[in-house]
Amino acid sequence: MILTKRHNISFRHAFEGIVWAFSTQPNFRIHIFLSILAIILALVLEISYLETVVIIFTIVFGLGMEMVNTSIESITDLVTNEWKKEAKIAKDVSAGMMLLAATGAVIVASLIFIPHIIRLQ
Repeated sequence: MILTKRHNISFRHAFEGIVWAFSTQPNFRIHIFLSILAIILALVLEISYLETVVIIFTIVFGLGMEMVNTSIESITDLVTNEWKKEAKIAKDVSAGMMLLAATGAVIVASLIFIPHIIRLQ
């Protein structure tokens, strides 16, 4: 596949979006920190290849959902700065999406890591 100048610009803008999320969004930084801890724990516990794939997928999914949540909140703020029922619904549903993703990540991590931790004892 040949990358054109347009592709390079798209990748640059995408990378800038990730950097912006990291530098301005405290929750994104928390997710990055917890993701690094999960990867370190995976290495220490020597989890299986499949478990590692599930952990990495869960990390990427969670970070992506955090970025979608931030995007929806930003677009809502762009449309209106006034309190409106529809804006509240958009933000609440977006936050709920992130809560579900984070809860799922905790469940996945627990199901993978706890048995390995128990075996250490």
